[in-house]
Amino acid sequence: MMKELHVGHVNLGRDRMKFIASAGTVAFCLAIGLVATHAAQPNIQPLLAGKWPGSPRFGGDAVDVKVVGNYAYVALYEAGLAVFDVSNPSNGVPVGRWISSGTSQGLAVSGNYVYLADGAAGLQVIDVSNPANPTRVGRLNLSSSGVAVSGNYAYVTGAGLHVIDISNPANPVRLGGVEILWQPMRVAVSGNHAYVANAYGGLHVVNVSNPANPVRVGVAAGSGYAADVAVSGNYAYVASAGDGLRVINISNPTNSVRVGGFDTTGHSFGVTVAGNYAYVADYREGLQVIDVSNPTNCVRVGGLDTSGTAVAVAVSGNHAFVADGVRGVRAINVSDPANCVGVGDYRTSASANGVAVSGNYAYLADGGSGLQIIDVRDPAHPARVGGFATSGTALDVAVAGSYAYVADGWDGLQVLDVNDPANVTRVGGFDTPGYAEDVTVAGNYAYVADTSGGYADGQRGLRIIDVSNPSNCVQVGSYEHPWGVSGVAVRGNYAYIVNGDLQVLDVSNPANPVLLGAFHSGSVVSADVSGNYAYVAEWDSDAGLKIIDVSNPTNSFEVGGDDGWKYPTYSHTVAVWDRYAYLLDRDVGLSVYDVSDPTTTIFVSSYLTGGLPWVSSVTIVEGRIYLAVREEGLVILPTLTNLQFTVRVDATPGQPFTLEAATNLNSPLSWTPLLTTNVATMSFDYVDFDVKLSERPHKFYRVRRPFSD
Repeated sequence: MMKELHVGHVNLGRDRMKFIASAGTVAFCLAIGLVATHAAQPNIQPLLAGKWPGSPRFGGDAVDVKVVGNYAYVALYEAGLAVFDVSNPSNGVPVGRWISSGTSQGLAVSGNYVYLADGAAGLQVIDVSNPANPTRVGRLNLSSSGVAVSGNYAYVTGAGLHVIDISNPANPVRLGGVEILWQPMRVAVSGNHAYVANAYGGLHVVNVSNPANPVRVGVAAGSGYAADVAVSGNYAYVASAGDGLRVINISNPTNSVRVGGFDTTGHSFGVTVAGNYAYVADYREGLQVIDVSNPTNCVRVGGLDTSGTAVAVAVSGNHAFVADGVRGVRAINVSDPANCVGVGDYRTSASANGVAVSGNYAYLADGGSGLQIIDVRDPAHPARVGGFATSGTALDVAVAGSYAYVADGWDGLQVLDVNDPANVTRVGGFDTPGYAEDVTVAGNYAYVADTSGGYADGQRGLRIIDVSNPSNCVQVGSYEHPWGVSGVAVRGNYAYIVNGDLQVLDVSNPANPVLLGAFHSGSVVSADVSGNYAYVAEWDSDAGLKIIDVSNPTNSFEVGGDDGWKYPTYSHTVAVWDRYAYLLDRDVGLSVYDVSDPTTTIFVSSYLTGGLPWVSSVTIVEGRIYLAVREEGLVILPTLTNLQFTVRVDATPGQPFTLEAATNLNSPLSWTPLLTTNVATMSFDYVDFDVKLSERPHKFYRVRRPFSD
């Protein structure tokens, strides 16, 4: 005899599948006179989608920072505004964000408002009276790169200097301006004068006593490449990029003269002054602290390598807060300037770029936040169990055995021991000459796709690295290409690399990869290989997805997928699992195609994001879909309309059960067994791919187990 314990119903006639489960809800399914056994009753439930983290997070490089009271306000390039509670600087807590469509470059804080210089998106006025819920209340359509506020006026740099009336924050009004050639960057205001850091144009001094008619009255001699400026007393302190700190006497604004400075070892892009010290954001050299008590004889007294790209700095009490680019914000105790100590690290540029899955864990390459390890046993409630802050920008990850291999941008390949996810350690790596964007591992070798990172003289190619001893990774072979290599897949003795075209390399001898053949396109940006076929995503193409016969590596040719109307235009990533191709597109999200017949692809389903947020990567393991979604993190899809429906059975381990399905409950004979099994470990997940909207309006599930009277 069998005992029916649970019935579930899937409504397939709507865009979203609905599952209703209840014990004994259908009368004819119940047996009469049944008695309980010692085994626990089986239970069946739908496996729901999940997301990590559950709350919003930040996704941009920190380019400016201001601290007021207990809060740090951070401008995030291409991401807007982030707010941190820094009442305890060693544990900055993200409390709010405002997402921008512009390129946030600088900010000022006055009262309850943040004034955000947001590039071409203009000047944004954001109410932060509730830091957990920043709200835009006003905007001025004026290209902006820097902003300072004094009284009822905001002084904005962009195409010159503009004076804005902000007496009504909801309605900022431009009163006047002055044209300044070159590249006005940041601005400081003292008294009746505004001081504009104007890149190669140096430091410009503007009289703003009449806001409707500001007048340039001087250019400071010897100010160099002016990236930022701070004013204290009779002196302007200029962050002068390659020339370090320059000190300008501005007691006579019409005749400002350099009187001192200090040539730092980096490139100075930000500066603030507190007491007798100038704090300089010195790009890759981190924070520099300069004693300026005697402006004519400035002396470096201390500093700290922040490990990122320091571009701005704010000081509050005993702490300096450095906007450190992709590394976020670094909090540094400067109570003893000669002994600066990093006390806090606020990550702002989390960007889920790649995902790998092994066992119970998903491994997320999370941009400036490094590697995240997520427990995905319950996909509806994924939980972070560990991670590692890599030194670069985590763009992709592969997992083999106890190790995670991270493509870490300019810092090459990082090898992390993830045997204990709660205590990840770096055991080795290899600093590739270019910008490591993609990685796959086969046997004892890691194959790293190295691009130029946007630099004309950058190194480009495929790096083959022996990782048999993870603590001593050694490059054994390479394949150079003038366009770089942005992706790689390895199957057997062949590596399939992406560089606009799809190229096939013989890597049977890793020390000497040999080009065998290629499929020429100019638009290929991603590839995956299954059997005799390579599936390629094409960017800005009429094709979107192309299917290439690679059974003869020396003569690859297209067999399907070239009907452009089927596919989105800006496809950027493709993965293949079973008989399906999963295609990611900039403007659409995820589209799934049945490629059982490579010559005739059939659209099956989609997960639409409308391009916001950007879905970076897709991995499929046993039918479960894992998406790396830039600023949103990890998304897990056990179920997708018209493609698959996943149910989870919980039963006594080692006890047999039968899973059945029906589409019509009018007859007891309608139930069809899907499987009978017993497993040693629970829970048990079943993925049903027979859930077509066009064929079935409803579907029901139940689980049975044997019992004895």
